[in-house]
Amino acid sequence: MRAIGVTEYGGPEMLHEVDVPAETLGAGEVRVRVSKATVNPTDAGVRAGLRSGGDRPEGIADVPGMEVAGEVVEVGAGVEALAVGDRVMGIVVPSGTHGAYRDEVVLPAASVVPTPSGVSDAEAATVPMNGLTARLALDLLHLEPGQVLAVTGAAGALGGYVVQLAKADGLTVVADAAEEDEELVRSLGADVVVERGPGVAEAIRTHFPDGVAGLVDASVQEAEVVPAVEDGGGLVTVRGWDGDGETRVRVLPVFVRSVAERRDLLDALRRQAEEGVLTLRVAEVLPAAEAAEAHRRLEAGGVRGRLVLDFS
Repeated sequence: MRAIGVTEYGGPEMLHEVDVPAETLGAGEVRVRVSKATVNPTDAGVRAGLRSGGDRPEGIADVPGMEVAGEVVEVGAGVEALAVGDRVMGIVVPSGTHGAYRDEVVLPAASVVPTPSGVSDAEAATVPMNGLTARLALDLLHLEPGQVLAVTGAAGALGGYVVQLAKADGLTVVADAAEEDEELVRSLGADVVVERGPGVAEAIRTHFPDGVAGLVDASVQEAEVVPAVEDGGGLVTVRGWDGDGETRVRVLPVFVRSVAERRDLLDALRRQAEEGVLTLRVAEVLPAAEAAEAHRRLEAGGVRGRLVLDFS
């Protein structure tokens, strides 16, 4: 079975084609022939050994990737919602050779839903992990319609989904953007756009002097954005940061693994993609063999939408 992974941790150049065993299909699972897999910052962490702490059994590859789109080729006992031949998208929780960067992957049926109608596999692959992360972030904040949410990194894939889902929830959204991204962020639905960068908290307070009820920190500024949040408000972080002891603001790390088998949430995202609530943005599709180049582009920054690997 072909996969793209690492046998030594390091930079993008360490990614290469590896042979991995086919995964055993169990009850409640489906085997998906992967057509497309996205490239996310989390994948770079897997490649660099950050998730494993640098420990990996000798000779065993580590395969990154958390989102796929493709076709169901086998279903396990008890699976009724999906059938062989269905076009699907799914979230992958990577571990060892079990990652999205491979020809086939076995997933819990609860982690897989049909692709939104009218979209390509590349577009569909951008939904599962990023969409579920955005949905979970908003759910953790428990904001009511009319309250104000701030979003950093709003021009990126995750931040863009947060903006659009927040607007669908009836929230007022203030988002950051570089000058060249302001039009994009406004088109996603942001009510107020401020300049991105280290002064973003002060810029947000200029528009909302009492602070915002919640903030999703997709640009990983962490302590720098705490001052933008009102007393008792919530700050969602995406890299496990749980605050610096400040109790004025609730710091809420988001871990998408906790909802990886919430088929109801993933199916709701499918419907919202079909309805146009979510804009599925693909930056570029590259052959799977060019995964190293995709990682280099990701880490260089400035990518708008998701880079996608083609395994078809």
